[in-house]
Amino acid sequence: MNLFFDLDGTLVDPREGIFASLQFAFSSLGRETPTNSQLEEAIGPPIHVSFANFLNTQDQRLIWQAVNAYREHFAEVGITGNSVYEGMTDTLERLRLAGASLFLATSKPIVFASKIIRQQGLSGYFKTAYGSELDGTRSDKGELIAHVLASESLSAGGCQMIGDRKHDMIGAIKNSVRPVGVLWGFGSRSELMEAGAEQLLEYPACLAGLAG
Repeated sequence: MNLFFDLDGTLVDPREGIFASLQFAFSSLGRETPTNSQLEEAIGPPIHVSFANFLNTQDQRLIWQAVNAYREHFAEVGITGNSVYEGMTDTLERLRLAGASLFLATSKPIVFASKIIRQQGLSGYFKTAYGSELDGTRSDKGELIAHVLASESLSAGGCQMIGDRKHDMIGAIKNSVRPVGVLWGFGSRSELMEAGAEQLLEYPACLAGLAG
């Protein structure tokens, strides 16, 4: 079985680092920072999409000004504000020993994602790590999953996408990959079900059952 893992809200809780970098970006623009509950909406979608929504604009110059300020802070400070969910490391080891092939499939730029999984001691569990490019290429989860399937010469029928937001479920379904939602991240049960999740998992240890 081939298992594709989202990063933020699935493998790690990125709240501390993302919030700090978002706050820096809004401050640099002279804008009021949204509430924490509103900021949580930025965890999962591509960051340029989140800023377009926050700023209520399609002005690409303004959006990318915010993105660049965010990344300036994230590259040095925010990237350290991640914590692996309890039980995740043991579960990844169980999956590996059961013969599952694990792949990272995140909308986060791969330059950041690769560093995070190394910092958190997770990189050794993944056959390959995939993410977006800094210019937004493959930030859409459907495009990213299609890229993973093609790059690894995988049949969609033998793959599952594991994530905490609707984007993971929608991207999986677009590619005929089985969508599996997790409930310890930032997406609600209703969000995941409405997006087409075929299975919902309550806590990381439940992932071990996917290896069969």
